[in-house]
Amino acid sequence: MFKYANCQKRFIMRQPDKRSVIFFFLLMMFGFTVARASTYLLPSAGDNMVGAIQSVTARHEDTLSDIARQYDLGYDQITAANPRVDPWLPGEGTRIVLPTEYVLPDAPRQGIVINLAAMRLFYYPPAQAGQPSEVITYPIGVGREGWGTPLGKTRISVKIANPSWTPPESIRKEHAENGDPLPAVVPAGPDNPLGQFALRLALPGYLIHGTNKPWGVGMRVSHGCIRLYPEDIAALFAKVPAGTPVLIVNQPWLLGHDNGHDYLQIFSQTSEAPAAQTQEAFTAWLTQHLPPGKAIDSRIAQGWLKAANGIPEPL
Repeated sequence: MFKYANCQKRFIMRQPDKRSVIFFFLLMMFGFTVARASTYLLPSAGDNMVGAIQSVTARHEDTLSDIARQYDLGYDQITAANPRVDPWLPGEGTRIVLPTEYVLPDAPRQGIVINLAAMRLFYYPPAQAGQPSEVITYPIGVGREGWGTPLGKTRISVKIANPSWTPPESIRKEHAENGDPLPAVVPAGPDNPLGQFALRLALPGYLIHGTNKPWGVGMRVSHGCIRLYPEDIAALFAKVPAGTPVLIVNQPWLLGHDNGHDYLQIFSQTSEAPAAQTQEAFTAWLTQHLPPGKAIDSRIAQGWLKAANGIPEPL
């Protein structure tokens, strides 16, 4: 059921300069991995899908977390696409599906759009004269149960390099109760959970930032802020100016269109709603959004909903 489209159709390959090539080979010599930021040409009018499903073969020393970071995926994203693979011991020679095909959020293509259900951030850089429009997407960590990331429109108010962190009293109390007391201010450095870069939102108390615990990217583990891999926040920080609009949505079900074909992409719900309630809401959503003349067997649709693997399924 996977659609292995031609990656070159959408993925932008840039000619590296000499210094980049030298730096890359030095990284490889010393055993470092390089995250693969996902930059795509925006699809033509009427289409809303970018990327393509890929696969790799695991090595003996790999974990799914390692592979996810190398291919700029989040932890939950890669484990959902590989439900029968041990995340810590995939095993040498195991085929790993990379869910690197995305239905763009149902939202204006401007500034930053964050889909909490997909746990991905989409940045639409301003169009440049004579250049094709692009979208850049990164995996994110979001707020856990009880500390949900709020929805709505906001903007980047301030950009901060090497931020200090002043934890709210509620977080200090939680840490103290767990035997891990926090100081009133955590200075910049390797122990700072904000990482090296932070984008403060006009939404009071919330930031888009890096992390000193990259394994949490792609999981619902934060206190409501949005965290990126260190290399991703560095790239995003360099690209976005203060004042960039930010829209936070929660769209677990997305209808994709690509070159005359329709797809359904399903992610796990961010809330702990009862299964019967989720099924009812999903059925209503399908009825409203399916293209005219399209029909899905209810058993197949419910199977996709239960799997919620994030892989676009053809209709």
